[in-house]
Amino acid sequence: MSDLPLNGRVAVVTGGTSGIGLALTRGLADAGADVVPTSRRKEQVDAAADEVEQRGRRTVRVTSDVGDRASLQNALAQTTEKLGSVDILVNCAGITKRTPTLDVTDAEWNSILETNLTGTLRACQVFGAHMLTRGYGRIINIASLASFVGLFEVAAYTASKAGVAGLTRALAVEWGARGVNVNAIAPGVFRTPLNTSLLDGTERGKEFQLRTPMRRFGRVEELAPACVFLASEAASFVNGEILTVDGGFLASGVNQ
Repeated sequence: MSDLPLNGRVAVVTGGTSGIGLALTRGLADAGADVVPTSRRKEQVDAAADEVEQRGRRTVRVTSDVGDRASLQNALAQTTEKLGSVDILVNCAGITKRTPTLDVTDAEWNSILETNLTGTLRACQVFGAHMLTRGYGRIINIASLASFVGLFEVAAYTASKAGVAGLTRALAVEWGARGVNVNAIAPGVFRTPLNTSLLDGTERGKEFQLRTPMRRFGRVEELAPACVFLASEAASFVNGEILTVDGGFLASGVNQ
């Protein structure tokens, strides 16, 4: 057990019960961490926590909503009471919706920004305060290809993920000297329940594959090693980095 890179660490994963978040929950547990996957739905929290325990790790069953600061504070309190501390925070809660920008309502815009950007900030504040008090922490946000390039008819999502990249750098500058490293992972195109309808059998999906030199979508489990790296002592001097795991998408120019 001692050769596992995250042995003895405690991780909280917001949005950690489905899609990319669940894959990272599994990866962190496989690397030795005790993991608390949290989201709004109790049945999903219970199922994800079962997977953590099946890997021989400890967990806490607690729901939370990144839009509700009190629920995040409760998740922190429950975790520290039962597991002692939080060493690692992974922010995976996110939503998207495809809408022509002229048709985006204030409500839709605000909902996406509130979850993807403000929700990430809120979790960083709640768990970051605990980490700063201890003088140690690893925060890993989930950025996007849209942090770097424009994507068609998802202006709110693109703006929110560009914001996550900026927030990651700002917190890295502010908190790095106090023992808390803040980085992000920018996934390429991974098929998840969130985006399947946008990708499968669509011209958009074909273009994404064409633009990806590896000519396929990613598998969510392929994101876990990047998360484990950023959470581990191997990344002790990595701060403010956005690690892209995209099959070469951002490197891509002409592909044929």
